[in-house]
Amino acid sequence: MRSKIVALSKNQEFKDLLKMKKISNQYVTIFYGILDNKDNKKFNISFVTKKKIGNAVERNKIKRRLKNIMNNAIKEISIKLHYSYLVIAKPTMLKKEFNNIKETLFQEFKKIK
Repeated sequence: MRSKIVALSKNQEFKDLLKMKKISNQYVTIFYGILDNKDNKKFNISFVTKKKIGNAVERNKIKRRLKNIMNNAIKEISIKLHYSYLVIAKPTMLKKEFNNIKETLFQEFKKIK
């Protein structure tokens, strides 16, 4: 079953997630938790890249990579849909290969219980 990816939309949702649990590695920091008003049948995730990382083209490249990885993750590993996720990218994502980033993120999402 393919789950639809839905982005977080309200400022309060971002603030609430930043106060919840987090996992960090060399590529991203993942904040996750249960938000009250979200649908459990959809995959609630947002990707953030800071302006310090690079120009708009590089930031959009990072977001495209993350979206592609998460589409693959939905198909290949079991992701908890009752959580909402906030993925904040780090500058090291630009210089590393896609497969390295993908494997690292898969390991991080498997750790989330």
